[in-house]
Amino acid sequence: MIIDRSIAKYAVFTEESLLTALRKISENKGSILVAITDSGIVEGVLTDGDFRRWLVEQSDIDLNQPVSAVMNRTFVVCSEHEPAERIEERLSDRIAFVPLVDRQNRLVGVASRRSARLQIGEFSIDAESPAFVIAEIGNNHNGNLELAMRLVDEAVAAGANCAKFQMRRMEALYSNAGDADDASADLGAQYTLDLLARFQLSDEQMFAAFDHCKARGILPLCTPWDKASLVALEEYGMAAYKVASADLTNHELIEALAATRKPLIVSTGMSTEAEIRDSVQLLKRLKAQYVLLHVNSTYPAPFKDIHLKYMARLEKIGECPVGYSGHERGISVPIAAVARGAKVIEKHLTIDRSMEGNDHRVSLLPAEFAAMVQGIREVEEALGSVDERRITQGELMNREVLGKSLVAGRAIEVGETIVEEAISVRSPGQGLSPYRKHALIGRRATRAFAQGDVFFPSDLEDGSSAARHYRFNRPFGIPVRHHDLRRMLPMSNFDMVEFHLSYKDLDVDPGRFLEERYDLDFVVHAPELFAGDHVLDLCADDLSYRRRSIDELQRVVDVTRALKPRFSKAPRPLIVINAGGFSMDGPLPVSQRSALYERIAESLSQIDTAGVEIIPQTMPPFPWHFGGQRFHNLFVDAGDIAAFCTRYGYRVCLDVSHSSLACNHMHLSFKNFLEQVGPLTAHMHMVDAAGVDGEGLQIGEGDIDFAMVGEVLDRVAPKASFIPEIWQGHKDNGSGFWLALERLEPWLGQR
Repeated sequence: MIIDRSIAKYAVFTEESLLTALRKISENKGSILVAITDSGIVEGVLTDGDFRRWLVEQSDIDLNQPVSAVMNRTFVVCSEHEPAERIEERLSDRIAFVPLVDRQNRLVGVASRRSARLQIGEFSIDAESPAFVIAEIGNNHNGNLELAMRLVDEAVAAGANCAKFQMRRMEALYSNAGDADDASADLGAQYTLDLLARFQLSDEQMFAAFDHCKARGILPLCTPWDKASLVALEEYGMAAYKVASADLTNHELIEALAATRKPLIVSTGMSTEAEIRDSVQLLKRLKAQYVLLHVNSTYPAPFKDIHLKYMARLEKIGECPVGYSGHERGISVPIAAVARGAKVIEKHLTIDRSMEGNDHRVSLLPAEFAAMVQGIREVEEALGSVDERRITQGELMNREVLGKSLVAGRAIEVGETIVEEAISVRSPGQGLSPYRKHALIGRRATRAFAQGDVFFPSDLEDGSSAARHYRFNRPFGIPVRHHDLRRMLPMSNFDMVEFHLSYKDLDVDPGRFLEERYDLDFVVHAPELFAGDHVLDLCADDLSYRRRSIDELQRVVDVTRALKPRFSKAPRPLIVINAGGFSMDGPLPVSQRSALYERIAESLSQIDTAGVEIIPQTMPPFPWHFGGQRFHNLFVDAGDIAAFCTRYGYRVCLDVSHSSLACNHMHLSFKNFLEQVGPLTAHMHMVDAAGVDGEGLQIGEGDIDFAMVGEVLDRVAPKASFIPEIWQGHKDNGSGFWLALERLEPWLGQR
């Protein structure tokens, strides 16, 4: 059993709405809420099971009803003054938690069966949580409050979750009352006593440092080295406590700490395994919530003595989350500890390793601490999951270029039986993988093949999605290359087409492929990549690079104007561009965006756009360039996009996939994004998406709610044209496009 005194995450007022309660149940991950009055008196409980039972009984669901209309008024409650054993007896397979109340029946805690999850302030520590990173300031403030506050600021800037201090009463802690001038003290003790005597903060200064933590948005924690310090910290209101390695065997202090019912972070340095086991048994007996930290208490610790593999054994001993507190040089070991399952990381922080005090020498400088946090977060992201191996979007792109496909080694007639001799393996990897060869042999060809034609998955099926006429409430078309138009145009009732140009297409006479005048509108998608690995970037820092981007875009404009006379319904063709603003190794500071947008507008002003309209495309947070991932900073945020369009007079191409990924990454409402950007949209790319970088998916195979998308766009962008921009949709005679249009018709079709 554990008793959690952090009640805010469990409490919901009886008059709050069910919608609010559901959000809170989701946030606390415990599937439980305790309904209280304005004065904190417990009146009921609400679990996800209670809600589901209520839900099935409703014919008209109204989530704006108060919690009091649904809460369970028959529940078990215990006084906080009852013995722990009595409280634990109330828990069972049927009763997973019990509210604890004071003598006025006010909620003061929640008792539940032991869980692998620990809550410290707003931070959850469990198997799925990111590592909780502690910047151990300790006594590195050297008794100076100003320095203590500066270290807190550095911890915030470095990305730490917590800034931790130490508090001790010298007179209560040391047998000689902390007399630094005691000539009988050992040399080591005398040195330590002298430092501690000079480098203490008063209680008032310590509390001021804690307040500064809160003001800066970082959790303050503290290690009490004695009971008197614990009393002072309890009066302040600590969210949790750290138990120093030196106190792992101090069971009397551990009992006092456990009595607070606050979570404990327990270091295990300088102790034998038997001593660790004894303390764990005590913590369990006291019903404490705790994390065990693996530690080698040497300053600095030799790498050979750290033994990170022991964390797995420590986790079994403690039956709890484990972490690592390091005193070694550098940042490699804590990053490796996270890779081995550490859920808490503690490292000392200083601004100068040459300062007096032995903790400074094993501390990280601010830039080093920031690099450690970045490394930890990168490792956590890289750990991923143990789910079935899937091909990522970047790998799909590289597989297309580097892989191999089955192709016709000679001409094959319709109805002919496909034999092994008629199949070859060639690059690129656009169709069936070579391992599917034996599935192809013996089938009758459902279409005619010329030598070199690629076999597709549909050649193993009875057929693929076929083109037809579609009914949409706005202009629609498909992406094409010059050489596709003659073949694709008769397949459906397109209103327009979107030419996806490569940089080599800019040097091709379109008259080679476009021999007539078409009763269509058209859009041009400008190349992103130009000769010499030049990626279009209208806001590049390098002026010569930016100048070339401007010149290349002017060529695109000129080619578009040359195409215009061939399309009777193209009064002012649109040109979709990826305007630039990407970075290689991490996102740029938000403060730089305004200047970059201004630079893009200035670059665009140098282009002769007579007769055409340039529309920047909304971008994903992690675009794929050359089969690898970068970071995008512009045309990602709805507010930024709206501000750019309003200030400089542009419209945009709304890429639904890109923008959905951006909202997922920023934890923002995609519906709100559409409502803000939709009125500024001239043209759209319709395509599904998943997660934060899974772009280009077939409609219905990602996370996007296209019913919502259709409803919003009908309101805010009723005239914007669209194409289905499905990754590799053009393959197999455009089957990906036809399937996408078929699936979009119910949401964007004529009503």
